[in-house]
Amino acid sequence: MAPLFVFPQNLQALEKDDEEEYQENRLFVQNAIDIARFRPSELEEFVKGVSFDLSDKELYCIEEQDVFDRVYSLVRGFSSLAPSCKFILAESLRSNLSVLLPNVDSLVRVSQVQDDDETTTLDRVTSYRNAFKIYSFFLLHIILTEESNTGSSNNAKVIASSRKKQPVNSWNWESQRGRMLNLIANSLEINLSLLFGSADPDENYLSFIVKNTFSMFEKVTLLKDSETKDALCHIIGACATKYHYTEQSSASIMHLLHKYDFVVTHMADAVAFAEKKYADGTLACSLIREIGRTNPKSYVKDTTGAENIGRFLVELADRLPKLVSTNIGLLIPHFGGESYKIRNALIGVLGKLVAKAFKDVEGEVSAKSIRLQTKQAMLEILLERCRDVSAYTRSRVLQVWADLCEEHSVSIGLWNEVAAVAAGRLEDKSAIVRKSALNLLIMMLQHNPFGPQLRIASFQATLEQYKKKLNELEPVKLTDGMTDGVPSDNDSINGEGDVDNGNAEEITNYQPESLTDSLHTEQEIASKDSSVPDVGNVEQTRALVASLEAGLKFSECIAATMPTLLQLMASSSATDVENTILLLMRCRQFQIDGAEACLRKMLPLVFSQDKSIYEAVENAFVTIYIRKSPVETAKNLLNLAIDSNVGDQAALEFIVGALVSKGDISSIAISALWDFFCFNVNGTTAEQCRGALAIICMAAKSSSAILGSHLQDIIDIGFGRWAKVEPLLARTACIAIQRLSNEDKKKLVLSNGSRIFGILESLITGFGLPDNIWYAAADKAIDAVYILHPTPETLAADLVKKSLSSVFDGTSGDALQNDIASSNSIVLSTIQVVKLSRYLFVASHVAMNQLAYIESCVRKIQKQKGNKGKGDSEGTENAETQKDNGINAELGLAASEDAVLDTLAERAEKEIVCGSYSEKNLIGECAPFLSKLCRNFVLMQKVHAVVLLLYFISFIF
Repeated sequence: MAPLFVFPQNLQALEKDDEEEYQENRLFVQNAIDIARFRPSELEEFVKGVSFDLSDKELYCIEEQDVFDRVYSLVRGFSSLAPSCKFILAESLRSNLSVLLPNVDSLVRVSQVQDDDETTTLDRVTSYRNAFKIYSFFLLHIILTEESNTGSSNNAKVIASSRKKQPVNSWNWESQRGRMLNLIANSLEINLSLLFGSADPDENYLSFIVKNTFSMFEKVTLLKDSETKDALCHIIGACATKYHYTEQSSASIMHLLHKYDFVVTHMADAVAFAEKKYADGTLACSLIREIGRTNPKSYVKDTTGAENIGRFLVELADRLPKLVSTNIGLLIPHFGGESYKIRNALIGVLGKLVAKAFKDVEGEVSAKSIRLQTKQAMLEILLERCRDVSAYTRSRVLQVWADLCEEHSVSIGLWNEVAAVAAGRLEDKSAIVRKSALNLLIMMLQHNPFGPQLRIASFQATLEQYKKKLNELEPVKLTDGMTDGVPSDNDSINGEGDVDNGNAEEITNYQPESLTDSLHTEQEIASKDSSVPDVGNVEQTRALVASLEAGLKFSECIAATMPTLLQLMASSSATDVENTILLLMRCRQFQIDGAEACLRKMLPLVFSQDKSIYEAVENAFVTIYIRKSPVETAKNLLNLAIDSNVGDQAALEFIVGALVSKGDISSIAISALWDFFCFNVNGTTAEQCRGALAIICMAAKSSSAILGSHLQDIIDIGFGRWAKVEPLLARTACIAIQRLSNEDKKKLVLSNGSRIFGILESLITGFGLPDNIWYAAADKAIDAVYILHPTPETLAADLVKKSLSSVFDGTSGDALQNDIASSNSIVLSTIQVVKLSRYLFVASHVAMNQLAYIESCVRKIQKQKGNKGKGDSEGTENAETQKDNGINAELGLAASEDAVLDTLAERAEKEIVCGSYSEKNLIGECAPFLSKLCRNFVLMQKVHAVVLLLYFISFIF
C-alpha cells in the first residue's frame, strides 16, 4: 500500500525534514533534483521523460516515489522552465487529472462488486485519492507560480509579438490557466466521498483550494478573463455550499469586499452561482447575516468598505431577489445607521426587490398575503427615506422611485403619493436632490398610466361624465364601497393600491380609447352626454372613475409645480436649469397646464454664460419649434414672435440668428415665412404676416441678403392697408428696412426713395396709429430715416418742426415763436397732451439719433484718413513728399488736423442741444418752448407722461 499524500501548507513542506519525526505512512519527497544544473537540451529531455511516464503508466503512477520526486522537482522550478517545457509538463498533469475524474464513478461500481477483495479495492481507492490530491496540488501550484511570477507580463508581451507564428505546443498562459481552473472546478463535482471516505473532503484539501482561489480574486487582470472568473466562482460555490465550507468562505468574501472594489460584482456572481447550481442559498444568507451583525458605526470610518458592501447588496438583490427579500429583516439596523452609503445601498436593494421579487403572484393565498405585506413595508420605507437627513440618501431614494416607474412597478394607488413627494423635493436645499426629483417627475410623466394627454379640463369633463354613468348604473348612493368616488380596500383597488386583476385588464384595454384619444376639450365632451362609451359593469365603471380621479390628481400635482419650475430656471445651478427644461418639455408633450407658458420663460437663458445652459435651451428650442415640415416650422416661429414680449423678442432674435447660421432653420423655412408674409398661405392673418416678417428680420441679422428679394413686398405690405389692420406691422417693416444690406439700401433709395421717406414722415408726424403703438413705431421710423437718408438732418429738422406745429394746430413758426417769447399763457393752456407727448418724443429721439449720426460721421472720416495714410506709407513716395510729411510731423500739423476734427464734432453736438433762438438750430428752435413748458408747474402736475418725457430729454441733453 502506497503512503498517503497529505495536502501541505506549501510546496516546500513536501520535503522531509530530518528534525521532525518521520511519518512512515506519508508521502514525502525523498530525492529532489536541482533542475538548474541541467543544460537546456538536458532539461527538455528530462521533462519529456517525465511526461512519457505520466502518459504511459497508470494514472496513479504519480504516487510512485521516483515519478513523484521528479514531478516535484519540475514544479518547484517551474518558473525557470522554457515555454515548451512548461506546456509539456502542465498538459501532462492536466490530461491525467481529466482522465482520472470519470474513473471515480467506475471505482464505485468496482467497490460494490468486488466485496471478496476488500484489500485490493481499498488500495485502489487510496491510490486514486493520492493521485487526485497530487495532480490538484501540483496544478494549483503551477497556476499560483505563473500568476505571482513578475515576468508574466513580459511573457505576455513575447506571446503578443509572436502571435502570428505561434507553434502548437507554445506556452500561452492565458488559455492554459482557464483550462486548469475549470478542471479543478469540475473535480469538485464528482463523488469525492469515495476518495475521502466521508461526505466532506479532507479539511486541508478544501482549505488549500479555497485559500488560493480567494487569493486569485485579488488580481484584477486575472478576473478580466471570463473563463477564469467563471471557474473561480464555480470553485467557491462548490466549496461553500456542497462541501459546507460556508463560514470560512463568508469570512474571505467579506475581507475581499472591504479591501477591493473590483471584486464586488464577481463575488455576487459567485454567490448567485452557488444558489443556482445547488439550489442552496446558505452562502448568501450567511453573508447577509454577517453584514447585519456588523456595527453600523464601523462603516462611518470605513467608507470604502461601506460603499463596496452596499454595492454587493444591490448586486445580490438583482441576482437573488427572492432570497434577499426573505432575509432583508437582518439588515434593518443599518437603515438608521450613520453611514449614508450603507443606507443608499439598502435603498437600492429595496428598489430591486420591489421591482423583481414581487412580480410572481402565484402561490397560496396566505403566502401571497405575506408577500404583499412585505412589499408594502418596503414601499413605506422608501417613502419615509425621502425625508432622510442625508441629501445623498434623499437623492438615492428618488432615483430608485424613478427606476420603479420605468419598470412599471408603482401602482396607481401609490402614484400620486410618489408624485407629491417628488414635487416637494423640487424645493430641497440640495442640488443633487432637486436633480433627482426633476428626473423622477420626467420618468413619471413618460410612464404614467393615465394616457398621453393630461389636461385638467379634459380629465374633469370625462370624470364628470363617468360619474353620471356610474350613478345611472347604481342609483343607490354608494356608501360602503366608495367614498367620494375613491374605492375602498375591499373593492377594485386592493390594500397596496393595485387594481384587481379581474378588472385591470379590461380597464387597461379601454384606456387608450377613453382616456387618451377621446379626451377632447370640455365643451366637446359636454356636447356628447349621451355617447359616453360603456366600459362594462358597475365594478369596472367604478374602477375607471377611480383611475380618472387619480389621473386628475396627478395632472393637478404636476401643473402646481410650474411656479417652482420657473424659480428653478433662474437657479445658479446649471443642472437645475437643464433638468427643469427637460421636465417642461415633457410636460408640454403631455399638455400639462401652464407648461407652454413656462417654456417661453426659458428664452432669455440663451444669454447665459454657461455653455451647458445655452445648449440646453437651444436643443429644447429646436425640439419644440423646428419641424421637418418647413411650413410647420415657419408657423411655430411666427406664432412665437407674436406671443413674445420685449424681453423674449431679444432672446428669440439671438437664437434665431444662431440657428440660421448653423442651418437648423433652412432656406426653405425662410421661404415659407415669406409666403406667410405675402399672404400666399390660405387663412393667413395680418398678425401672422407681422410675425413672419419679425422672424425674417431676426434671421436677417445673420444673413442680410434674405431681405433683398422682397424689397417691394416689404414696402407694399408693411406700410400698406394691412398696416391699418395690424398697426405693429409698420414698426416691423421699419426694422426690416434698417437691416437691409448696403447694396439693398442704395437700391431702395434710388427706386423708391421719395415714397419711402414720405411714408416714414407720415408715420412719425401723422395720427394714423394708436398711442400705444405709435411710440414704438415712431422710434424705429426715426432710426430708419437716419440709416437710409443721405442727409438725415434735413428731414429730421422738418419732422421736429412739423411735430411742434401740430401741437398748436398748425400755427406758423414765426407767430408761434412770438407767442412763446411773449409768455402767452393761452398758448400753453390750449395744448393737447397727446400731441405734446408725441412732439417731445420726436424731439428727444431725433436729438439722440443726430448725436449718434455725428459720431458715425467722425468715425468714418477718421477711418478714411487712416486708410489714406496707410496707402501713402505702402505706396511709392518721392523724396519731396516724404520731406514735407516729416516737416509737418515735426511742426505738429498732423495732430492739429485731428484736433480740428474733434472741435467740429463738439461744435456740431452743441448746436443740436444748445442752440439759441437766433441761431435757428435743430433743437435750438424748440428751446424757448421747452423752457416755458418746464416752468409751467400747473401743467406738469396734471400731465405725468409729459414729465417723464421731459426727464428723458434732460437726461439726453
